[in-house]
Amino acid sequence: MPYVANARMYSVNPAAASAWKELFDWLARESQVNLRAIDHAFPLPLAELWTRPDLACGFMCGFPYALAPVRPQPVAAPVPAGAPVPGKPVYATRLVARADSRFYSLEDTFGGRLGYTVEDSHSGYNALRHHLLPYQSARGARLYRESVGPLFTPRRVIEALLAGDIDVGPLDSYALDLMLHHEPDLAARIRIVATTDPAPIPFLVAAPDCSVETVLALQAALANFADASACADLRDRLCLEAFAPVKTDDYELIMRWDTEARAAGYIQPG
Repeated sequence: MPYVANARMYSVNPAAASAWKELFDWLARESQVNLRAIDHAFPLPLAELWTRPDLACGFMCGFPYALAPVRPQPVAAPVPAGAPVPGKPVYATRLVARADSRFYSLEDTFGGRLGYTVEDSHSGYNALRHHLLPYQSARGARLYRESVGPLFTPRRVIEALLAGDIDVGPLDSYALDLMLHHEPDLAARIRIVATTDPAPIPFLVAAPDCSVETVLALQAALANFADASACADLRDRLCLEAFAPVKTDDYELIMRWDTEARAAGYIQPG
């Protein structure tokens, strides 16, 4: 059976998108799975990708995974070269302002305009809300005069920030690593003012009915990625060390953060 693959969540620019396509081509050869990379770019809903019956390899955030009525099958989790916990499949949210702004700390941005991605995103919504919760609880009032969103993607957060539509916005740390690697000039235009606690990273999933043999073949191939000589260049271009087994229990952290915020009455960050 032919299957599809997609890395939209981390295809943050043309160079990264090209590298992901090459990785999936390598994965198809290495695993002997009939796998084809497809486009599924914004504004197409990510939920449509996650519910495709022919999906064998697509990135999914742990938040929508935990909320899904029928969960897809975990395949593997990326281990970023710049992971906040070295060697682990984790990431964080970088809260970013413009480099030419007056904002040097998170507290400096209070009273301004906060961007967010989408409500079922961990990095762009849930982790942001969790990080802001202690400040909101201490103040007992809104931290920002306006919450701007949904912005949907890290790229659109950057665009809104540089256009002056928001004063601070959340960026998936691995997505930002990829942006800065392939767009080094961006580093001079932005400033990281805070970083959230680390959390388990979005991982590759397959459709619920994808055959066990297919999933096992993909997992075995991805386990070899870290040491495959053919992937040395890809490891550099994707800012990746390896792929690791998915430990679904780790993702309960994400739901705990959601529960804590809701219990405090802090539904939307802002």
